[in-house]
Amino acid sequence: MTTPAFGPLAARLGIPSGPLFFPVTAYGPDGAVDLDTYRTHVRRGVEAGAAAVFACCGTGEFHALAPEEFEACVAAAVEATEGRVPVIAGAGYGTALAVQYARLAERAGADGLLAMPPYLVVAGQEGLLRHYTELAEATSLSLIVYQRDNAVFTPETVVAFARHPKILGLKDGLGDLDLMQRIVSAVRAEVPREFLYFNGLPTAELTGLAYRGIGITLYSSAVFCFAPDIAQAFHKALNTGDDATVNKLLDGFYRPLVELRNQGRGYAVSLVKAGVRLRGLDVGGVRPPLQEPTEEHVKQLTELIERGQALLEGAGE
Repeated sequence: MTTPAFGPLAARLGIPSGPLFFPVTAYGPDGAVDLDTYRTHVRRGVEAGAAAVFACCGTGEFHALAPEEFEACVAAAVEATEGRVPVIAGAGYGTALAVQYARLAERAGADGLLAMPPYLVVAGQEGLLRHYTELAEATSLSLIVYQRDNAVFTPETVVAFARHPKILGLKDGLGDLDLMQRIVSAVRAEVPREFLYFNGLPTAELTGLAYRGIGITLYSSAVFCFAPDIAQAFHKALNTGDDATVNKLLDGFYRPLVELRNQGRGYAVSLVKAGVRLRGLDVGGVRPPLQEPTEEHVKQLTELIERGQALLEGAGE
């Protein structure tokens, strides 16, 4: 039997009470951050049942935000949640900048950090461990490490993360289930406390059954941004063993959505923002270098949302 994960944030995140919400960042007609609309977006997500708010992360265009915009958005997310769920803020780039963003997030009132991959360089395990350790020790906030792209870890490195009292979990955006099973096994065997794992693949619901098979039930949901009813129905079905509903939504909504998402580069963000706009909240477009989805793809998204909501009728009965 393992001991509880360190700190209150891990305890709040460890129960899959709802999807993890990664809000988009709202921009006004002039291209500036629209904090009022952003607060509305965050507030609606919390009211729809999000288990946590991950502000200014990948879906929130962390890469496109100036430091002052980042701090303002994190503070707005903290204000909008009113303490009902934790707020996790992104932090990334090289170590010096990642530390700067982490301190801005701490000053803005965030409860924790999601450590994005370092910028550009491909580093060895020793360098990656040093990077995330220095980031974890730069503030009072607990840290989730994000595995993807140029930040891929061996089981031994993740064991070292799990031994650090400020690193509470690993978010996987790589999708190598063999590696993840070895990581989960190594940490379980060698570290006497709970360590959290998150499925962080784009449209994570598509791989939810596979990740559940190795014990990973926490996941980020981009769909929750624009169709929280569908996302909640899927989350409930996945975590109650209602695989009939899971497969119904996978076949009729999530698989076609992923196929649409794969039609354009950057659609993991821009298509989500289009979905939010379709549901009546004008969060603006995306900042370059991302680009907007085509009119035809937005039309297909509209039809998919309608189809997904129709599938909810009788789901779980």
